[in-house]
Amino acid sequence: MKALSILHSESSRGWGGQEVRTLKEMIALRALGHHIELVCPADAVLGTRSQAEGFTVHHARIRSGCDVRSMLKIRALLARGQFDVLNTHSGHDSLVAGMAGRLAGTPLIVRTRHLALPITSLATYNRFPHKVIAVSRYVRDYLISAGVHEGRVETVYDGIHPPAPIAHSTLRDELGLGPEAVIAGMVAIMRGKKGHDELIAAVRPLMIERPHLHVVMVGNGQEFERIEATVAELGLTHRIHLLGFRKDVNNVLRGCDLFVLPTHQEALGQAFIEAMAMGLPVIGTNVDGVPELIDDGVNGLLVPAKDVPALSAAIARLADDAPLRARFGAAGLARTDGHFTVDIMASETVDFYRRGLAERQASASRRWRTAT
Repeated sequence: MKALSILHSESSRGWGGQEVRTLKEMIALRALGHHIELVCPADAVLGTRSQAEGFTVHHARIRSGCDVRSMLKIRALLARGQFDVLNTHSGHDSLVAGMAGRLAGTPLIVRTRHLALPITSLATYNRFPHKVIAVSRYVRDYLISAGVHEGRVETVYDGIHPPAPIAHSTLRDELGLGPEAVIAGMVAIMRGKKGHDELIAAVRPLMIERPHLHVVMVGNGQEFERIEATVAELGLTHRIHLLGFRKDVNNVLRGCDLFVLPTHQEALGQAFIEAMAMGLPVIGTNVDGVPELIDDGVNGLLVPAKDVPALSAAIARLADDAPLRARFGAAGLARTDGHFTVDIMASETVDFYRRGLAERQASASRRWRTAT
């Protein structure tokens, strides 16, 4: 079957779950034999990391949805490269690159919706793209309720690489903690809606009665220094450990006893998938796409967002019950085993592209027959 030539566009300059998924998808589709390129601003982290992975990266500033100069540049790129698919990811590039794709006659334009936020422009779903990928059922249902044509949207879940076996985590040695310590781990960029403050508030009273309870927070971001200062002011730097950005997330998770992410909103939650794949019981909030991963009372616990007492009770329940942690962890591992993999994500994405191209070709043939 013919390999596809795909151009991804991204106007975001930061690095988060959206960009992580995009790069994973690019690498996985290249491994399947498809040709992948990227267009993004020169200072986009995704561009830098894609170049490091050996991808051809083109630069366009995409400063707004009305950036005509970038649109013309991307139109020329699409025409010159004869791409089969243009896949856009954020609002500005979906407008700018989407228009460029229409003008260049790109056979299939796809918009991926990564976020569980209100949409600001139906045009980036109904006018410019031919098809839309949603990263969870929740996101798909929301888009349809907001006016996106139902037949355009399909769900393709995020995927992770199966974690390599880790015989011994170095986390406890690094922190000077023994086997008696109960460690709750959190992996998330440090920004307001991830729930770091709620977690700190929830564990603070628990730590008085549980001298062996510790929290590990992995991630950096704009809130890091403020959160670091909060932990210091509370005198909890020896109990709440801020590790910053880590490349060895699985090593850290292997050293934890449970995972908690009290996010206020989450399209799906790759961090939950990673934790469950490591056999950890998980605590999450009953928002957006999270319940698609966490079956309350089966592989973890769900609490209302911003509900500190409920979060505290959930953490205490798992911290005090090792058999329950083991049962939830085994169920979570079974939930992810053979599901939510990068290979599945890649194959479903390629299938979605091919069906979209076939539909477009069939539609063009019908129009040609009608005209003649």
